[in-house]
Amino acid sequence: MSKQSNLRGVIEATGIVIGSFVGAVLIITLLVSGKSTDQTAPTSPVVAESSAAQENTQPVAQVKVAETVSEESGSISADKIVQANCVLCHGAGIMNAPKIGDADQWAPRIAQGKDTLIYNAINGIRTMPAKGGNASLSDEEVAAAVIQMANDSGASF
Repeated sequence: MSKQSNLRGVIEATGIVIGSFVGAVLIITLLVSGKSTDQTAPTSPVVAESSAAQENTQPVAQVKVAETVSEESGSISADKIVQANCVLCHGAGIMNAPKIGDADQWAPRIAQGKDTLIYNAINGIRTMPAKGGNASLSDEEVAAAVIQMANDSGASF
């Protein structure tokens, strides 16, 4: 008899657990699927743009490319090209680029001659991309920038 009462207790306990689980699932399902009586439009979590919000979402920096074109030749001045393109690497010596104004770094390059310097600047050399990465520059504009940088660094081209 004790085995039957033990078995009956286990069955009853299992039934209670399963019944409670099924009941809880049904109640939760009914609560979740119940329709809301509030027919107003849902509120948006987006905050209206204030001047502080606009100020916080401004870009960190803006890139300004040289855009001054000399009227007589239709080309950009060498100084503008150097400031807009070349100084990015040649100003700080990034990736072994010779720094503008450092005669010791430029001396071996100047010794190769003006034509070689211009050719390398137009076509790229080692880690320097062609035309310094600005394909919109003409060969003459690149040549003018190279001559200016070399002259600023000890050449007399």
